[in-house]
Amino acid sequence: MGRTLPAKKGWMTRLAAHPAMIHYHRLAFMVAVVNGLVLIVGATAGQWWGGAHIRLEQISNMVLINLSMAILVRQQHVVNLLFWLATRAPTSWPLRIRWHLGKVYHFGGLHSAGAVAGVLWFAVFVGSLVVEYGRSAATFSGLTLLSGGLLLHVLLLLVMMALPGMRARFHDLFERTHRFGGWSALVLLWLHSLSLARDLQPARPWSEILLLSPSFWCMALVTFSIILPWLHLRKVPVQISKPSSHAVVLQFDYGVTPFPGSSTTISLSPLLEWHAFANIPAPKRSGFRLVVSRAGDWTGKFIDNPPDHVWVRGIPTAGVANIERLFKRVVYVATGSGIGPVLPHLLAKQLPMRLVWVTRNARKTYGDALVNEIMAAEPFALIWDTDAHGKPDMLQLAYGAYKTFSAEAVICISNQKLTMEVVHGLEAFGIPAYGAIWDS
Repeated sequence: MGRTLPAKKGWMTRLAAHPAMIHYHRLAFMVAVVNGLVLIVGATAGQWWGGAHIRLEQISNMVLINLSMAILVRQQHVVNLLFWLATRAPTSWPLRIRWHLGKVYHFGGLHSAGAVAGVLWFAVFVGSLVVEYGRSAATFSGLTLLSGGLLLHVLLLLVMMALPGMRARFHDLFERTHRFGGWSALVLLWLHSLSLARDLQPARPWSEILLLSPSFWCMALVTFSIILPWLHLRKVPVQISKPSSHAVVLQFDYGVTPFPGSSTTISLSPLLEWHAFANIPAPKRSGFRLVVSRAGDWTGKFIDNPPDHVWVRGIPTAGVANIERLFKRVVYVATGSGIGPVLPHLLAKQLPMRLVWVTRNARKTYGDALVNEIMAAEPFALIWDTDAHGKPDMLQLAYGAYKTFSAEAVICISNQKLTMEVVHGLEAFGIPAYGAIWDS
């Protein structure tokens, strides 16, 4: 496994592998460019104003288009559809094409850029609304102005809390702000839109304003997509085994058997916080397992005081490892509880794969049963015990396994720092590599 690392590729390959050039950022840049072009072309064509008045409806359409994309691309059914479409490519296609298709999990770039663009357009809209109000106070109601101002403040708060530094430092506050702030924004958006529609078309009946308006149906779709996961909210029994004080294994069997590579969100307080874990279904068996490792206050409390019931919400949702089917042979590199997302793929055996697992004393931490199951599924797995051998050079281990196994790609399931080290390090050598990003 300890192969000497090769020389890095040319500057173009290394530039493409740089963290600043990940597909997440490329998608965000694409959204920014499209919005910029729409702004410039619209200004040239006079779409943003007509005569002496600003065309508020045109600007509001841009707000709705961007915010709708930001919301819908996060919807669980849409996520599963994106993964399904991206992995339809046969393994006979050129590796370069499959390499890029495998980056489908970077769709968060569309979410973040769409949200920021939508908020910027809405700031322009509110400013234009104030200008128009100053010209003709009778045109717009106080409700329209008040709801618009409140909505802009809520949206700005959501964007501020989603900044990487704020999200990492105040993660729990970020989640609650996004949940309750998002719901508040949705209510304010409906209130503002209905009030504005009445102001702009006072003589038109409500049935025409609503049913004949594309904006109404777009908002209705967005609202339904937000509500849909909560329609699956349920409290279910769970059996928990505790192989060590560091980890527990959850066993569920409430009528749902998820597909390999999916995740489920669980909670003890459904209005306050949710945590996603990789599903571990077993072939020809109902139900599934989750592995929860001590990695913070919530997981620590969960392990120390295991519940007999938890809340689940939504549907099993595809994760990064689903892109394995784009390749003929893959290497999985996992650390610690990262074995959770990998194990269902080892059990499913949909293609040849090799495992490199770096963890503290595996049997002591996760139990003999789990380790035996892993070894039965992948007899040639390399399990590196950090208690006995210390921390290894992850990039060298990953490259060694890739070369020894003649793999086409490497999938890394680890913390953010190690994942970036392995993924960007391998791609600088011209090797397709994948791993969850902070907003994947």
